[in-house]
Amino acid sequence: MRTVELLPDEATEARVRRVWARLAAAGLPSMAGHRHPTNRPHLTLATASDLPWDARTGLAEALSVLPVPLRLEHTVRFAGRTSVLAWRVVPDAALSALQRQVWELVGGGDNPLLEPDEWVPHLTLGRTRSKGDPWPAELLPVELSEPWEGAFTAARSYDTGTRSVERLTRASATPPGSGVPVHRDRRDSSSGGTVNG
Repeated sequence: MRTVELLPDEATEARVRRVWARLAAAGLPSMAGHRHPTNRPHLTLATASDLPWDARTGLAEALSVLPVPLRLEHTVRFAGRTSVLAWRVVPDAALSALQRQVWELVGGGDNPLLEPDEWVPHLTLGRTRSKGDPWPAELLPVELSEPWEGAFTAARSYDTGTRSVERLTRASATPPGSGVPVHRDRRDSSSGGTVNG
């Protein structure tokens, strides 16, 4: 399987990795425990059995809009064969349109949770097969109650068969005058909380 993923700016990645480390230090399931070199914060837009060459021109064009703003706000939980704790990415019109375009370019993919009307954008913080509540709210890092703004600056594809990545774009700084913030720490405790999803 191949993915199409967006990668955040350096400051946002560092912040997510700090949360991973604090979850692990509290004895909670965390992506910090996933030691493979390809493990990094990312937002999955679509998956497919392969990335056909005839879709790559379209992907390159679609992804040329990067950087696009990102906003992290609240946590979201997913339950299934595994439990997942994630930092919710608040989708704006540009991000939603990009996800739909990429999903269509790879042929609709093979994951119903990535269908545009079902997609819940997020950055994974921890994953476990443990039952009950693996992440008690009182043990979660304070950063998760503080909104954060940054940008998605690059894209990659992960190959689950070879466990390798292919860069789909080059990392880019925010162009002067673009209006896209690279990062902003917005300490607004009124918008903290946990969303179960």
